[in-house]
Amino acid sequence: MAAVARLFRSSSSASSSSIIRRSLSTVVAAPSPTPHQSNPSRTIPAGRNVQWVFLGCPGVGKGTYASRLSALLGVPHIATGDLVREELSSSGSLSKELAEIVNQGKLVSDEIVINLLSKRLEMGEAKGESGFILDGFPRTVRQAEILDEVTDIDLVVNLRLPESVLVEKCLGRRICGQCGKNFNIATINIKGENGNPDITMAPLPPPPQCASKLETRSDDTEAIIKERLRVYDEKSQPVEGFYRDQGKLLEFNLPGGIPESWPKLLEALSLDDNEVKQYATA
Repeated sequence: MAAVARLFRSSSSASSSSIIRRSLSTVVAAPSPTPHQSNPSRTIPAGRNVQWVFLGCPGVGKGTYASRLSALLGVPHIATGDLVREELSSSGSLSKELAEIVNQGKLVSDEIVINLLSKRLEMGEAKGESGFILDGFPRTVRQAEILDEVTDIDLVVNLRLPESVLVEKCLGRRICGQCGKNFNIATINIKGENGNPDITMAPLPPPPQCASKLETRSDDTEAIIKERLRVYDEKSQPVEGFYRDQGKLLEFNLPGGIPESWPKLLEALSLDDNEVKQYATA
């Protein structure tokens, strides 16, 4: 991954026109609105771990499902949102600039994100990491082109939820100020409309040792959440089209909370039945 990190750094300084899009030889999942029709795992090249990307609106649960798959598959889960928050909490030179961007609900620039990601990949290489599940990158077509230029992505999973559910989920997010783990206090019961099913999600409460230490992210206000969703929707459609054209986009409509969604996601990813049974009850 060190080579990938170095290429990220060199690519981040190039203009968009100098990044040449190339076709990869491996087609992972046929584009389809029904995710269970695909079998992405069958085309993972031998000799290396999976290299997956998770897309989805803020609050959809990318981190939750990507981290579980990370543990299941033995690859690092790299969330660019976490990288940004780590930088925000530091005294680094980017901290003030990032705070202004995040508090306005805007997307962090390509240059900053790629810089943070390349540093993370270099650290992983030093620890012997192989493969990855990227969460929150790429968010623009330019980022997707850079990533496509430096490494082969096997599969792109696009998690989907209605906007009303996303707003409630984001408003219910809490972080333990001591251990840094994420929880959610929202109880969601959304009535389905226009033929869509009801969506019910139970809260994800903290354990007793974290209950008194919960904090709300400063950018989790309703106005900022709706602005983030608007900006994401505007930027995400071209990215989804980029990977759909490559035959790598797996659309997955979350049917509910983790108990309902996790086994179905594993099924959509064609993972082993024994692994489904083990992790569905985790």
